[in-house]
Amino acid sequence: MADDLLGRTADLPADRRATADQLRFLLARMPESLTDVRRIAESRGARLPTRSPRPTPGGR
Repeated sequence: MADDLLGRTADLPADRRATADQLRFLLARMPESLTDVRRIAESRGARLPTRSPRPTPGGR
């Protein structure tokens, strides 16, 4: 869904022929898509191993 919305958001707002219904549909789908993207990013981030900071030369 995010790919589809990205394609529409690039063109639709600048299109003077876009209808109010088209813009409302786009705005209604965006939170759904962003919620999915955030959920996936958080899930993937939780699976990444945490790394200790590298020691710097000279112990600083």
